[in-house]
Amino acid sequence: MEHILRPEGAPPVNGYSHAVRFTGPMVVVSGQVPVAPDGAVVGVGDAEAQVRQVYANLATALEAAGSGLGHIVKLTVYLTDLEDLPTFRRVRDEHQDAEHPPACSLVRVAGLVHPDFRVEVEALAVVPDSPATA
Repeated sequence: MEHILRPEGAPPVNGYSHAVRFTGPMVVVSGQVPVAPDGAVVGVGDAEAQVRQVYANLATALEAAGSGLGHIVKLTVYLTDLEDLPTFRRVRDEHQDAEHPPACSLVRVAGLVHPDFRVEVEALAVVPDSPATA
């Protein structure tokens, strides 16, 4: 993977790359929401708890597909409240390499599928060490 953090002439970034170039198999992860393995909504009213659960769910899905959080090339983040953005960034930065962050889009939405959800994140990741990426 090649992370193109800030090409000449591009605006500043805050924890993401403007582009990521890669080859090989890709994993597409559906939007992950703050739901525990037992189906319970996690952290009602608590943005940090919700973002942490979303990242746990991302990690589980990626691992099952032969990838991991460190191999994400693109995130799409949906927040219902932009006041949660600093919390999202803090938790995100615990799970990604600040020197090689994925490309990212952030969308503020009026609501998500469940009224208690504050965040949803979908991801694209490369499968490392596969014959096409080795």
